Amino acid sequence: MDFGFTAEDEDFRAEARAWLGEHVGTATDRRAWERTLGAAGWIGLGWPEPGYGNRTAGLTQQVVWAEEYARSGAPPRSGHIGENLLAPTLIGHGGEEQKNRFLPPIAAGEELWCQGYSEPGAGSDLAGVRTLAVREGTYYWISGQKIWTSLAHEADWCFLLARTDPEARRHHGLSFLLVPMDQPGRIEVRPIRQLTGTSDFNEVFFDGARARVEHVVGGEGNGWRVAMSLLGFERGVSTLAQQIGFARELAGVLDAAVETGAVHDPVLRARLVRQWAELRVMRWNALRTLGGPAGPGAPSVAKLLWANWHQRLGELAVEVRGAAAAAGPTDWSPGSPYPLDAAQHLFLFSRADTVYGGSDQIQRTIIAERVLGLPAEPKGAV
Repeated sequence: MDFGFTAEDEDFRAEARAWLGEHVGTATDRRAWERTLGAAGWIGLGWPEPGYGNRTAGLTQQVVWAEEYARSGAPPRSGHIGENLLAPTLIGHGGEEQKNRFLPPIAAGEELWCQGYSEPGAGSDLAGVRTLAVREGTYYWISGQKIWTSLAHEADWCFLLARTDPEARRHHGLSFLLVPMDQPGRIEVRPIRQLTGTSDFNEVFFDGARARVEHVVGGEGNGWRVAMSLLGFERGVSTLAQQIGFARELAGVLDAAVETGAVHDPVLRARLVRQWAELRVMRWNALRTLGGPAGPGAPSVAKLLWANWHQRLGELAVEVRGAAAAAGPTDWSPGSPYPLDAAQHLFLFSRADTVYGGSDQIQRTIIAERVLGLPAEPKGAV
């Protein structure tokens, strides 16, 4: 595909770069930043429908915005789950009342969302979901547990997959529910402390939480179809912005290798060159996927590429610094939180890259069964 940028795209780039240069750093926190983005119309560029307080942009301009956002050093997005996952799903499967209720607050940066999919024992295998939603009158009463729920501690709403037919098995009898998080005593969020000391992921416990009947997306019992449709939006234009961040991290590792002299080690130098070359390949693969129909294994291939690449970069980040990579700051005192520098954070956080978002084993199984046509793995196999 010829993925060149037109003069109009470059004008859009100049506008985006100027706006980001003026506004990055002005918000007091991440929620305020979402409202700043929303007020300027930068949320919802990729939605196929305008009119919810968003402006729309073509694919190349979406790429431009993602790249400029990453280059600007703007803070991580708190609203990306609502904007990039839920909103396209509502546009594709939701009713008009649902779209009119939920899309404008997302576009304005006023309501934040989290995703309630994974459960203990039902992570990559979502068909094993056991969270139960029982209908009584105009409400569903929800009981169960979700885990690895990103940003649940900040979210106003959660879209979750729950079993509305307890007699059904596997992917049958599931529904896609929109649940308000502000239900004290009915919803408990417990942060999960990561190796890095931060807590972006959470356990969420539902004990008689309520969801309105009109907040079922796609109709009762159709949750599997809706949930799978949503996963198709998970790896799109944002992968190119992710690669801008990867390039910045790689540049930091290269600088450290030069500073420590590790660059003169021929083995380490060859590994650094390989990292650079593979990052270019990932970009071309992402552009090819965006530019036309992608096969059923394309998202899995992309996940395998970037997760393993990023994990190897984390290893290089500490190797090029030698023994100094294990040392803490000189003013650190035992009993206080252990601050990590950028290389240490990269190494520890990237340990999870090959697990979250679908483990490597699951991605390879998808490619084997859906692309290569190999026999399905026997159920219950270890």
